[in-house]
Formats: sequence, C-alpha cells, structure tokens
Amino acid sequence: CLGSAVHSSNTSDNRAKLQEYSSDSLDSLKEGNIVKSKDVESGSDSAEKLKAGTAVFLIDLEKRSCFSLFSPAFNLATNDQWHSLEKGVPHLSVYTAFFYFSVSCFVIGIILNIIFLYHPVLNLPKSSLKAYLGDWNGRGWALLAGLLCGFGNGLQFMGGQAAGYAAADAVQ
Repeated sequence: CLGSAVHSSNTSDNRAKLQEYSSDSLDSLKEGNIVKSKDVESGSDSAEKLKAGTAVFLIDLEKRSCFSLFSPAFNLATNDQWHSLEKGVPHLSVYTAFFYFSVSCFVIGIILNIIFLYHPVLNLPKSSLKAYLGDWNGRGWALLAGLLCGFGNGLQFMGGQAAGYAAADAVQ
C-alpha cells in the first residue's frame, strides 16, 4: 500500500515536471542539468550524468528503460499499445490475461518436468512419471510455493493495470 502511494505521488510529480517539456528536444534541455561525478564503473574520475529527478533525467531514463519479458507482454495484451487488434475487438482484461498466463505456465511446467524426468541434467539417475507421482516428500511445500507465486503474479498484474507495469515490477 505504501509503495502504491509513493508511486502515485511520484507519477503526479513526474507528470507535472514533464508537462512543460513535451515538445522540446532532449539535447537542448540537457545543458543546465548535467552533474560531474566519479564514474565508478569505468574507473575514471569524471563522468557527466543528468541530475536525478529533473525532467530531462526522466525523459532520458524513459528512453533507456528495459524490463523482463513477460510484464511488457502482459501490458501489451491488456492495453494493445501497438494497436494490433482490429477496431471493435476488446482488449483482454487483467483476469483473462492472467488466466492464459497461468495455464501456459502450468502446461510448460508439466512438459519440462516430464522431459527432465527422462533426460536429467548433470548425469543424475533417470526417473519415471510413476515414481514422480508416488513421491510426495516435500511436494506439499512446492505446491504451496507455486500457489503463493501465482497469487503474487496475479496481484502484480492487477497492480500493473492500476499503477503501471514498471512500478509493479519494481514492487515485485
């Protein structure tokens, strides 16, 4: 809840900062917003970085941002930002997209489990589906972990629809 409140506050602050810079080019805005600092990654004594929190910093950050694969794909499925759907075709709801996501994870999990039973890695002994189904030692914990992970993913996707998928990824 606190994360959502902070994100909401940051979003309104960012919107106010970016409102006046919507038509200007990024290069012309950088001039007064550069800070000299020590570049730890390359070992040099000076690096030019944009001043954090400024509108120019936010614009530059947005151009360089990257995420994991399924969260942007989920965003596209629910918002259709590439306008790939024909007119009149509704977007997927968060719940429908989450259902498809969960079913596909379940199917892939079954397929991978069967493959690794009969073709194990690291020269481990082969097993069988019968032995797998008969061994419940620790399986309850694994089932609980899977349910908890699925519940967390559902909440992340609902939060992504409400507050933005980048914020939901950060909270995750």
